[in-house]
Amino acid sequence: MHPPSSPPASLNELLDRAQALAGFTLGELAELANIAIPSSFQRHKGWSGQLLELWLGAEAGSKPQQDFPDLGVELKSIPVDNTGFPLETTYVCYTHLTGISQLDWESSNIRNKLSQVLWVPIQGDRAIPPAARQIGSAFLWQPSSEQLAILRQDWEEIMEKIALGQIESITARQGEALQLRPKAANGSALTDAIGQQGKIIKTRPRGFYLKKNFTHQIIQQAFNPEHF
Repeated sequence: MHPPSSPPASLNELLDRAQALAGFTLGELAELANIAIPSSFQRHKGWSGQLLELWLGAEAGSKPQQDFPDLGVELKSIPVDNTGFPLETTYVCYTHLTGISQLDWESSNIRNKLSQVLWVPIQGDRAIPPAARQIGSAFLWQPSSEQLAILRQDWEEIMEKIALGQIESITARQGEALQLRPKAANGSALTDAIGQQGKIIKTRPRGFYLKKNFTHQIIQQAFNPEHF
């Protein structure tokens, strides 16, 4: 068994590839691909996602487009506990902090990224070493009209605050499904943003994240549809 040499040609092929990984541990997939396995994820937060990208044939990397642009699908791994509850928020994309007057929800990067997602649950209990963490059953998700409305409202409220120079007043508590948080390799990284009275200030780069309660609902819908 080896990682594929080309991107999947169809949604069915992508889903087949993803579901074939269920039951494998991250360590087993890394060994099959001759990739070094980190002893912890503290300094290697994106490692499991990159490993899945390799095994699924993703091609976008960190570009501002979907991981499978020809299929219109974004890939998201999600660490869960033994009840299926997400253990972390899910990073979606960086946020524009300047030049945002022409941005709208329909043409936004976040709307594009979340239009269709392949979710891959992974054991996330910190007591389990990275190599021993098992991959769960992958599934495709498209937001319902209700979920889209919630995401849009959160995005518009946050972007309005950014446009009004209130970037520093936005906390992770704001938003029902989305939250805005600093996103940088270290705290010294700074970028331009709109400040009070429209003046440009320096602040930490920000990213949009999906809250855990929202992604838990997505997982519940996939595996317990009769409750929705």
